[in-house]
Amino acid sequence: MSYSSFLSSAAFFTILLLLHQGFCHVSDGAQHATYIVHMAQSQMPSGFDLHSLWYDSSLRSVSQSAQLLYTYANAIHGFSTRLTPEETDSLMTLPGVISVLPKHRYELHTTRTPLFLGVHNADLFPETGSSSDVIVGVLDTGVWPGSKSFSDVGLGPVPSTWRDGCEDGTNFTASLCNRKLIGARFFTRGYEATMGPVDESKESRSPRDDDGHGTHTSSTAVGSVVEGAILLGFASGAARGMARRARVAVYKVCWEGDCFSSDILAAIDKAIDDNVNIFSMSLGSGTSDYYRDSVAIGAFAAMERGILVSCSTGNSGLSSSTLSNVAPWITTVGAGTIDPDFPAVAVLGNGKNYSGVSLFKGDALPDKTLPFVYAGNASNAANGNLCGPGTLIPEKVKGKIVMCDRGVNARVQKGELSPVVAAFSSRGPNSITPDILKPDLIAPGVNILAGWTGSKGPTGLASDARRVEFNIISGTSMSCPHVSGLAALLKSVHPEWSPAAIRSALMTTAYKTYNDGKPILDVTTGKPSTPFEHGAGHVSPTTAINPGLIYDLTTVDYLGFLCALNYTPSQITSVSRRNYTCDPSKSYSVADLNYPSFAVNVDGSGVFKYTRTVTSVGGAGSYSVKVNSETTDVKISVEPAVLNFKKINEKKSYTVTFTVNSSKASRSNRFGSIEWSDGKHVVARPVAISWT
Repeated sequence: MSYSSFLSSAAFFTILLLLHQGFCHVSDGAQHATYIVHMAQSQMPSGFDLHSLWYDSSLRSVSQSAQLLYTYANAIHGFSTRLTPEETDSLMTLPGVISVLPKHRYELHTTRTPLFLGVHNADLFPETGSSSDVIVGVLDTGVWPGSKSFSDVGLGPVPSTWRDGCEDGTNFTASLCNRKLIGARFFTRGYEATMGPVDESKESRSPRDDDGHGTHTSSTAVGSVVEGAILLGFASGAARGMARRARVAVYKVCWEGDCFSSDILAAIDKAIDDNVNIFSMSLGSGTSDYYRDSVAIGAFAAMERGILVSCSTGNSGLSSSTLSNVAPWITTVGAGTIDPDFPAVAVLGNGKNYSGVSLFKGDALPDKTLPFVYAGNASNAANGNLCGPGTLIPEKVKGKIVMCDRGVNARVQKGELSPVVAAFSSRGPNSITPDILKPDLIAPGVNILAGWTGSKGPTGLASDARRVEFNIISGTSMSCPHVSGLAALLKSVHPEWSPAAIRSALMTTAYKTYNDGKPILDVTTGKPSTPFEHGAGHVSPTTAINPGLIYDLTTVDYLGFLCALNYTPSQITSVSRRNYTCDPSKSYSVADLNYPSFAVNVDGSGVFKYTRTVTSVGGAGSYSVKVNSETTDVKISVEPAVLNFKKINEKKSYTVTFTVNSSKASRSNRFGSIEWSDGKHVVARPVAISWT
């Protein structure tokens, strides 16, 4: 598994860059593979009463043995099935078939945070009424229903808008749900079509979470208050989610760490129909064009229904352009740290010190230096440097500190009775659409205490017989549900806000400096981080609740964005589920998207103009602009310099001009920000300037 998490069982001192596995096509044989078929709903022949009958008839015309795995009505229009290459080619020739795409595999991206973020303040966020009507849908490994984080004490009836319930399965009955955990479903057809039946000796074929990841993410987002939460003596205190009174619906789409696109789309399809308000998905793949990315496609449908979709960036660490989930209608979240850390220092014999993190709860190490050995020199196995089970020679490592290379196997597997480490967040620029800055922002993702499964120990290893109610893990899997929960809080205060408005509020109020005025640092370099690492900055919910101005977007805006990408009509239909024709008389530009950040890509001298529109959500006021730039290579000017608003919801536009002098330019990335302020609100948007 490659979640964005570390699980700890020993003192391991190193720098950990969690591996976010790439985008891969999975099939289980030379002939048959699973495909997702996008259909043009409007082209259904009049002889069919239901789209599902049309889909079945189309499939039968090319294969008598193929079965419909799922039919989709909300996330996409179409179905999934297993076909041979020849059957796929035949299906593509049928009327109404837009595209036939191979299924892809996604992988999981694996307390003090409410206090750290300020969401414990009841004066800012309501504790009754609308706050308990918001429903967060979590697509992950399921839920441990017995966790105290899902207690419904103090909650009223299930919201009247909720349309679903819970389903029975192995080790799970619908009666385990309550007024907090109001939905629990599981989706296996895509996984089982490729991997075979779920191995019920290892995990429950039901919504029950035998992995821990799903319970951790869902309780981080909306967990009820649990006093006295602790893990093996660490992080003692009250554990609670960001939106503790919100309801949660769990959709289990990941099995043994694998999450298949056909199952993910089926869950999104169901969750849209169920009327969830927020999607939280701590999973991803590598990057792919939006019309081929099932998460991006499903998220577009959710956005149209007013559902904010929060996704993790991935854990590829130091490398640039390693982000997942970069579609502009997705809120893309990277990982930052919080104030309670578990620091440890490795002191080498030459006097050099290396800082790291340890959650070691074994016998104390002796108060003397210990021998140090590289795993590759203590193994006869080809991959011994990875410290996999059984690869190290006991007499060569006993009593020594072992340094293991990252990658392939779990970090705790490397350190079983060995060391543990900290993690890093994937970073930009955006490799699919460089003119859209990603990530959007960062949130706490390191050493997060939240609910855990009762099926596994805190390390997640089969050899760990311990059982805990809470666990401390790290990664963008943890930062994503923080933003999901915060979005739920904002939705409860501002139910009329669109997903883009909520994201704008979170981004434009994020902070980029510490309380002492110094910039947020990049742990990998020790230098100030940039918008390619932190996006707009670290989320600040106490200011996001009243941002002053917002940058809003509609479905029409996103369709114009797809036109700017020169997508074909069928590609646009695959994403948007509609027939849409780009206006041939109009000049479309990705830069026209009213996004709360600037990513300017230049290839020489020139003038680049961008127009943006802001909406006042703070009432009447006069906002003046301030430009911050670290370079003189590019001159940044804003017109007008003052925006005067007379009433709430009034819109004003402004133009930003970037003037590039290539003779003076250093041709390296440069950063800055544009801030509007009325003396009470500061509405900031980051600027990233890159040379192509």
